Amino acid sequence: MRQAVLNLEESKIREVANAGMGRADVLPFWFGESDEVTPEAIRAAGIASLQAGETFYSHNLGLPALRDAVAAYTSALHGGVAIDRIAITSGGVNALIVAMQALIDAGDEVVAVTPVWPNLTAQPRILGARLRCVALQPDAAGAWRLDLPALLAAITPATKMLVVNSPNNPTGWTLSKAEQQAILERCRATGTWILSDEVYERLYYAGDTASGAAPSFLDIARPDDRLVVVQSFSKAFLMTGWRLGYLVMPPDMTPQVGKLLEFNTSCAPVFVQRAAMVALAQTEAITPRIVAHLQRCRDTLVPLLQAVPGVRTSAAPGGMYAFLRIEGQDDSLSLAKRLVAEAGLGLAPGIAFGPEAEGWLRWCFASQDAARLGQGVDRLRAWLAAQA
Repeated sequence: MRQAVLNLEESKIREVANAGMGRADVLPFWFGESDEVTPEAIRAAGIASLQAGETFYSHNLGLPALRDAVAAYTSALHGGVAIDRIAITSGGVNALIVAMQALIDAGDEVVAVTPVWPNLTAQPRILGARLRCVALQPDAAGAWRLDLPALLAAITPATKMLVVNSPNNPTGWTLSKAEQQAILERCRATGTWILSDEVYERLYYAGDTASGAAPSFLDIARPDDRLVVVQSFSKAFLMTGWRLGYLVMPPDMTPQVGKLLEFNTSCAPVFVQRAAMVALAQTEAITPRIVAHLQRCRDTLVPLLQAVPGVRTSAAPGGMYAFLRIEGQDDSLSLAKRLVAEAGLGLAPGIAFGPEAEGWLRWCFASQDAARLGQGVDRLRAWLAAQA
């Protein structure tokens, strides 16, 4: 097999979860998804499509009606985006790898802002790219910040692609509009492509944008800029298991991506696309409720964690995670496994997101029952007290 594949590490989040799955006494906060099912209207649309016999192939780029709906939805958030810039994919993961396949050759230099969800750094390596990382840094309160001058200096004419995820998984760090403008101008000067993973854009709590969504490169970029934005239906519509996403890209790139999709997945399932059309049509009834609930969850969990002696964390402006560090605990994988075994608490180890996050833990606060978050903190507090 290819050495790049042999070198891939298995998910350390899965490693922790596998140690606790099947145990009814474990509170699981390890995966990046809500424990709330997809809204009924979306599920009903998928069922209706299957009942109508829509079990055949669709266009590589997705149903025209869905692409048109995605274009309208994106335009409402970020200004005019035409249908000829949209490709429907089988999940955000599929969108990421297809975009990279379209743009990266073996040996190309890719710069990534880390820590980050491991797929964004593994995929360039799978394709044979040379990866360079620019690390976010935590402040004394546990909030993560970008060293913008360091990132701009790292982007040179030799850099084929910049990979950035904002709002960020796992830290919740979110690019400001001014930072995005500086990055875009630098990438224009160097001819560098920006691959922007914006799947958490609606899970944004700062309230400082007109749309309510996090700042997007689409707010400031031209249609012909070297910019590809990755999106997903997973987070803002509670559709993780449906595996549906989309790309927004320069119009000249779209037909070529259509060819690549043929050789990856051929097309997304029609019944899933029909469900997504209902999600978009009912977004104002669905997404604001989800976001408001997640903000309540964040504002419940973070103060409880901050009150635990030895815990450092900050309320992030975006995403669905609290990222925390426990004083004196530097091996996050070992710590996460111990918390499962000894406290019945399932968290993701920071090392899963890169060496920059070693010693940290990710806690997904997307829980229907906010009381479970308090129970989890009680278990953490009791476990730490037992170690003293």
